[in-house]
Amino acid sequence: MDIANMADAVIDAINQNVRDLKKLNIAVVGKTGVGKSTLINSVFREDLAAVGIGQPVTSKIRKYFKKDFPLTIYDTPGFELGKDEQENVKNELLDIIKTGNMGKDVNEAIHCIWYCINTTTSRIEPEEIKWLRSFSSENRVTQVPIIVVLTQACPKQRGRDMKAAVEAENLDVISVIPVLAQDMDFDGEYLVKAYGLDTLIDIMSKTLPTELEKTLQNVQKASIEAKKKYAQGIVATAVAAAMGEAAIPVPFADATMLVPTQISMIAGITAVFGLDVNKSFITAVISATLGSSGATVLGRTVVSNILKLVPGVGSVAGGAISAGTAAIITTALGEAYIGLMMAMYKGEISKDFITTSAGKKYISDMFAFNLKNAKKIKS
Repeated sequence: MDIANMADAVIDAINQNVRDLKKLNIAVVGKTGVGKSTLINSVFREDLAAVGIGQPVTSKIRKYFKKDFPLTIYDTPGFELGKDEQENVKNELLDIIKTGNMGKDVNEAIHCIWYCINTTTSRIEPEEIKWLRSFSSENRVTQVPIIVVLTQACPKQRGRDMKAAVEAENLDVISVIPVLAQDMDFDGEYLVKAYGLDTLIDIMSKTLPTELEKTLQNVQKASIEAKKKYAQGIVATAVAAAMGEAAIPVPFADATMLVPTQISMIAGITAVFGLDVNKSFITAVISATLGSSGATVLGRTVVSNILKLVPGVGSVAGGAISAGTAAIITTALGEAYIGLMMAMYKGEISKDFITTSAGKKYISDMFAFNLKNAKKIKS
């Protein structure tokens, strides 16, 4: 497979990865003014909670979504209008949950509920505790996880105090998380940095079904470390596959067999970060790491160099070295690509920069660094 065909295959695989993402559906409950829209738009890559946009689902619930973005938010406007309205919201939300579960389609089910409480009130309204207790009781059959999100938790001590107060109620919820969704500037004198959103992502990751974990990482922008951790899992899976493919009793690996595994790995990592890449970008990455002839030339070169260091190597040992070398190459490529994605996500480099000679050197140096580290780890 030449570099052009490999780049085409990577782009196709990326598109397929994105198409295969399951849809994540979250219900966000809370009074108007608690900061639901700010929370949603601070956690996810797309601004779904734009004012005035949203499709009515029931008389009290609206849903927000964008085409080709695997996330739907169900919102509860007017929740604070009184006990009758709150009861209606509860019943309508339970109906949506039951309907989604009956269809046995993960794309239609409600996967998590965020109940938002504004900490600036300094106290928990008894009616909110009563609503949560009642909803939790009726939710026991469907068991949709509930996370209480304490919004605008500044100062942090106020958030900690309210968290303790909510937890003392022994509600049937997964977690109580204080957050400050955006930096808060106090008259230019001092700035309180946003916090807590990464914790929310971590709890979500542990709570959601496995088939939705990649979707969560694709749509969220609150925790780059969570993206990195999930992407490293993809690399670990690819390394295990590469070792199996190369564990044959020959003195060096024909790395052509590794190409599909490496294509799948790069595609999966790209889907996790949710970045838009094109063929020129992928071509630059491949040529700067695996060389103009693809993985085969590099694979044979690396293995040959290793064999020179092992006098009298036989066919069985050669096979073992081939598997180890496949792991080294795949690990280095995966970690270098994660580093590249993180740098782009942080805005440190651009997609166009990668296609320049300086950009290709940047990738090549990163790959060489990771190749050296991977060798140390495997040795």
